[in-house]
Amino acid sequence: MPKRIQMRGPLIPNNSQEVYDYYGMEAVSAKSIAEALPEDGSDVVIEVNSNGGLVTVGSDIYTTLKNYSGHVTVEVTGMAASACSVAIMGADKVVISPTAQIMIHKALLTSVAGNSDDLESAANALKASDKGIINAYKAKTGLSEDELLELMKNETYMSADEAVEKGFADEVMTFDEQQAVASIGNGLLPQAVIDDYFANHGNKRKQEIEAMKREIEKEEILQGL
Repeated sequence: MPKRIQMRGPLIPNNSQEVYDYYGMEAVSAKSIAEALPEDGSDVVIEVNSNGGLVTVGSDIYTTLKNYSGHVTVEVTGMAASACSVAIMGADKVVISPTAQIMIHKALLTSVAGNSDDLESAANALKASDKGIINAYKAKTGLSEDELLELMKNETYMSADEAVEKGFADEVMTFDEQQAVASIGNGLLPQAVIDDYFANHGNKRKQEIEAMKREIEKEEILQGL
């Protein structure tokens, strides 16, 4: 069975991963993906749900997946947007949940300040980023640069079927009958069970606290004798 790797949350720089991990926040860096890939080059499945992040990180992950010797399957379970949509183009196969989406757009700068030369430089940087993004999409989809640029200009959200139709995904996930039947039960405990647990747990905790108080009071009395 192939190893499953999580790609969830924003795409962040390598040196920020520790901070996100410390606060228990989902995030993915290129280093975290590279380190998760098996050393023996065995096949992997990457579960994806990300609104994107830094274009450079998306490019780094794309290259990492392209260079990996094993077969890489991406499963888009929720969203693969922005830089994440670039990253998953490096997989050998992209499958998408019928409820998931892929979104693409032109590269963005969060802020620009300076003179006309600075602004022109920023514009050139964005154009270079767009070119790199288009290269990744073109290799996967076979669409022309003009078609891709138009989709990016319009900040295109694609449903599962649309993503497959345009070539951004290879197929829509299917669920066999057994899985469908099993999914009818949502696995949630009845509210009565939850209420009973907290009621009993709360009473037990109160009893423990009262016992601790009595022990402390007893100790204080003994120390006062």
